[in-house]
Amino acid sequence: MSFSSDVKDELINVTGQARHCQLAELASIVHFAGKKSKTNTGFDIPVENEHASRKGFTLLTKTFNINSVSDSVAQALKLPVDDKGRTDPGYVTDARLLLKDCCRRAYLRGAFLSCGTVSDPNKGYHLEYICRSTEQADQLCEVLAGYGIAAHKSLRKNHDIVYIKEGEAIVDLLNLMGAHMSLMNLENIRILKEVGNTVNRRVNCETANIAKTISAASKQSEDIEYIRDHYGLAGLPDRLREIAEIRLANPEASLKELGEMLDPPVGKSGVNHRLRSLSEFADSLKGV
Repeated sequence: MSFSSDVKDELINVTGQARHCQLAELASIVHFAGKKSKTNTGFDIPVENEHASRKGFTLLTKTFNINSVSDSVAQALKLPVDDKGRTDPGYVTDARLLLKDCCRRAYLRGAFLSCGTVSDPNKGYHLEYICRSTEQADQLCEVLAGYGIAAHKSLRKNHDIVYIKEGEAIVDLLNLMGAHMSLMNLENIRILKEVGNTVNRRVNCETANIAKTISAASKQSEDIEYIRDHYGLAGLPDRLREIAEIRLANPEASLKELGEMLDPPVGKSGVNHRLRSLSEFADSLKGV
């Protein structure tokens, strides 16, 4: 089962206690997933949209104590009705149903159940809603923005898409909708990925530092060997001769380790200065 299905399975069991919350969620489901009925006098929630239809049925039962659509449902959801009693669920959700924070959260829950998907967080962070119109997409973005969630819009095959690609924003949205178990699962994955990324960065950094140290040590040894073969170490000042002999005897030692071998010990900067002096002297012998 996909992560998206897990989220929706959890949201099916999350229902606001107040009737106004239930109306807001039902209205959201109707607007994002509902279709005109065959008689053209009401609306249906297609059974192929399993999560939306199941939650819609539950909300109808809880809110109206019925299992089918009636005029009272259309009135309560503030659905546009023409002079022939025909309803069209495709409009945006009436703003009067979204006045309370709990109702806006229910609206987001209904929208996700109806037309939302979220990718497997192991592969990446991407949550999207497939809206029926630009107006629906704008309303959804406005509600999300009210919670500090920056959503983006795009057009795909004549559908308006509202999407979020930031992991933290998706976590915030799951929390708003009440999908707390899914939120914890996502957070665990995010933590593991972040730890893995941190370890990889440190390993890469250490590897680069080791490679740099080995390269520098190799160059230092080559310069000292050139001085030894073309000038002789005995003719060097004592401080340079000492570090030259220690470097040749310890080709893999760090600057800190070389400094600790001197008598008296010398810090990294002092060791680096002496080795640089040897390198410059080798270059002068080479005529560089």
